[in-house]
Amino acid sequence: MSNIIKVGWIGLGAMGGPMAEVLAADGFEVTAYDVSADILQKHAEHLKPAASAAEAAKGRDVVGLMVATGAQLDDVLFGEQGIVGELGPDTVVMVMATVGPAAIEQALAKLPSGHLVDAPVSGGVVRAGTGDLLMMVSGTPQDVESVRPLLDSMAGTAAIVGDKPGDGQRFKVVNQLLCGVHIAVAGEAMALADSMGLDIAQIYEVLGAGAAASFMFGDRGRRMVDGDHDEARSALDIFVKDMGLVTQAAREVAQEVPLASTAEQLYLRGRREGLGRKDDSIVYRILLGE
Repeated sequence: MSNIIKVGWIGLGAMGGPMAEVLAADGFEVTAYDVSADILQKHAEHLKPAASAAEAAKGRDVVGLMVATGAQLDDVLFGEQGIVGELGPDTVVMVMATVGPAAIEQALAKLPSGHLVDAPVSGGVVRAGTGDLLMMVSGTPQDVESVRPLLDSMAGTAAIVGDKPGDGQRFKVVNQLLCGVHIAVAGEAMALADSMGLDIAQIYEVLGAGAAASFMFGDRGRRMVDGDHDEARSALDIFVKDMGLVTQAAREVAQEVPLASTAEQLYLRGRREGLGRKDDSIVYRILLGE
C-alpha cells in the first residue's frame, strides 16, 4: 500500500459517519457513499462523496462497510450494483457492522480475493467520533496488519480475537447479549421505580453511583429520565436485529439464553407498536404501558 491509505467507505449512519470523519481527520484519503443523499452531503466537507458504492470502492486499498444487516452486506458486495467488480486483488474489505458470523462467512466464500477483516465495533456515537471505539477484530494476520493504521485511528481498543473472519462477529454477539439485556433491565428498573412513585431522576443519580451501575444504565438511564426517545442515538430496531443474532447463535450451539430471549421479545413488542425508529431507551415507556 502507498503511504497514504486510500479508503472507500460505505455507510454514513449514526456510527459510520463519525468513524469515517475520524479517518479523514487522521490523514486518510476517504471516498464515501451512503444511500441517503442528504447524509452524504452532510459529510461532504470532510469526505469525498461518491455517486455510488462502486465508485467509492474503485481503486481503494481498503473498503470499510458500515451497513445494517447481513442482507445489505451481501447486496453491497454482490448485488446488481455491488462493488465486487471494483475491488483490486489486494483490496481488503473491512466489515465493521454487526451482521452475524454467517453473513461474514458467506461473504468471504464469494469474495474473489479472500481479503476480509471482520471488525465489528462497540462504544456508541460519542466514542465513534473521538476514535475511542472497541473493535473486535478477526482475519488473517496479513490482512489485519494491512488495516492496522485504520484500527489504531478508530479504536481505543482493537482486540485481535481470531484469525478467521466471523470470530469478531461471535464476540460481538456476546457483547450485544450483554448490552441488550442491560438496556432492558435498566428500563424495567426505571419502570418499577416510577410505578412505586419514586423520583426516577433520583433513582438514576443514587443507584448510578453504586454497585448497580453499568454503562447502559448510565447512558440509557439518562435518556429515560429526560424522556429523550424521539431522536434515536441507537434505534430500537437495531436491538431487534442484534438480539435476533444472539438467539440465532445460541440455537446453533444449543445454548440456553433465557434473559436474552426475554429482552428480544421486549424489543419486538416495541417494533410491533411502531416504535422501531425511536431511541431504544423507550423500553422504559413500553414497560410502563404508555
